Amino acid sequence: MRETGGMRASRLLSLLLLLQTRGRVTAAELSRELEVSVRTVYRDVEALSSAGVPVYADRGPAGGYRLLDGYRTRLNGLTAEEASSLFLAGLPGPAAELGLGEVVAAAELKLLAALPPEPRFHAARMRERFHLDVPGWYRGADEAPFLSEAAEAVWEQRTLRMTYRRWGPQDVERLAHPYGLVLKGGSWYMVAAVGGSAPRTYRVARILAAEVTGDRFERPADFDLAEFWTNYAAEFRERMYTGEARVRLAPGAERLLRVTVGDDAADAALAGAGPPDEQGRRVLRLPIESVRHAHWLLLRMGTDVEVLEPAGLRAMMAETVARLGELYGGAGG
Repeated sequence: MRETGGMRASRLLSLLLLLQTRGRVTAAELSRELEVSVRTVYRDVEALSSAGVPVYADRGPAGGYRLLDGYRTRLNGLTAEEASSLFLAGLPGPAAELGLGEVVAAAELKLLAALPPEPRFHAARMRERFHLDVPGWYRGADEAPFLSEAAEAVWEQRTLRMTYRRWGPQDVERLAHPYGLVLKGGSWYMVAAVGGSAPRTYRVARILAAEVTGDRFERPADFDLAEFWTNYAAEFRERMYTGEARVRLAPGAERLLRVTVGDDAADAALAGAGPPDEQGRRVLRLPIESVRHAHWLLLRMGTDVEVLEPAGLRAMMAETVARLGELYGGAGG
């Protein structure tokens, strides 16, 4: 791609801000940061020097480029796009997914350049020592090929025409008014209203096709995305647990119970636990999504839990244990 004057001007500013924030920087380091060749770095440094910027080269193994002591540029104002991206400054992965990776990097660099030396040192140290990794263990982030379209519709307040894969047998066509995007556990969710209805959530990975239309919509002035998501998450947890199982928990298995069924269900069960018997076991009333789901989960706890009720779940557990006994009870084949 042919380089424009604006592209070079932006790179020269980034080079200048790197020197200002880091002190001495080698040509190789600048090359990596700016994603250009070392030869281009040499040309850019020469251009800055010709423009009156006091750039000096220190020779030797520990050498590099630096600015004259005390020199500071004031060319660090944020563009509107950079300012809008600041909430993603600690999330390079999601920023890149939204197409804002370079913008976030530029905004962060400008902020560091604007800080006095001591606060800049602490900010840089924070970045070096803390890292946020969004997806949970043993699962990657969702593949969401139409995330950029969803983000554009949210930002520009334009209607999104999409084909959406529901849990049911048929895909559906929707004209959505997207109010916002939420990243939860490595999955993106779009909060949108359809046909004048109350806003609801759509998992972006389930969007099979999307087109941002030219039609604008008015986003409700009183809509609070964070408040909506907090309420939605609480209601989702309540809807998720449709039944209850009565179980007997072995002593010391509370931690395993949390790992197996999650904190919400474990907290509810342990809060109403009965007194321990002679063996230290306690009877709990455990919220469950369904008998089948509880069967799959509680098998993972082995002998640390005994299902008492419902009878159907207890029978399923007994049948599975009997089949396991048949499978492992005989001689190995």
